Amino acid sequence: MSPTELVELPGGTFRMGSDAHYPEERPAHERTVAPFAIERHPVTNVQFAEFVEATGYVTVAEEEIDPAQFPDADPEILVPGALVFTMTSGPVDLRDWRQWWRWVPGADWRHPEGPESTVDDRADHPVVQVAYRDAAAYAAWAGRRLPTETEWEFASRGGADGLDYAWGGELHPDGKVLANTWLGSFPYETTGVGGTSPVGAYPPNTYGLADMIGNVWERTSDIYEPRHLVPGLGEHVSADGRPDLLAPTVDPTVMRVTKGGSFICAPEYCQRYRPAARSAQSDDSATSHLGFRCAV
Repeated sequence: MSPTELVELPGGTFRMGSDAHYPEERPAHERTVAPFAIERHPVTNVQFAEFVEATGYVTVAEEEIDPAQFPDADPEILVPGALVFTMTSGPVDLRDWRQWWRWVPGADWRHPEGPESTVDDRADHPVVQVAYRDAAAYAAWAGRRLPTETEWEFASRGGADGLDYAWGGELHPDGKVLANTWLGSFPYETTGVGGTSPVGAYPPNTYGLADMIGNVWERTSDIYEPRHLVPGLGEHVSADGRPDLLAPTVDPTVMRVTKGGSFICAPEYCQRYRPAARSAQSDDSATSHLGFRCAV
């Protein structure tokens, strides 16, 4: 196995963000990105396994937790583990994410839902339960890096500006499902996948990139701000238009931008299956709906 094929993109100026949806996507503005290359699909379980076998790497979710760092926590839960999405038995308050997320001891990239689960039958699914440091370590091993938010959104749009979705103006054009997102009543009923799907199971965008929308959220290297940092409006950005990047950490206070939405994005809860959509995720977080792809 080898790192995913890279797709070379020309770069250029495009309209980034959106004024029509969530506040953190604002303001819509022009942004220029230099030519770069990005992987055709998210890093898979089999690819991450090759990295671990070659290096002996231990992910954040597998590390022992120092109780001194969490003096007020129940010692019984201070064990290696991660957050796992769990369907509910019926309707719940959608303002409380704790209704469908639970901390599961023993959950990690090999056991995404806990010790009894496995990825043996999911070799070609995106790897999940990886913290930022884990993703950055894989990228460095592969001779690559994580994309910036600007690069990721440029790639996701596939050369089309001003469209809500990566494929056009409708979520399900002519009734076609074009990405792995939640179909049904969230979080208790779905006619969709309800979990990760093999990479490339849905049509690629016009750049030939798979799963830029749905399946798993994808990490970028940019520090999260509650609105876009726009050159010319007084915020500091570096000379190439990107915020200064920090080294990989496991600091829960460091939040970075994730893009693309996931299999749990639903119209009534999380309409973030769009190129402009963005979310914040802490560097130490490992969840069952968050992965990554690399760039150069």
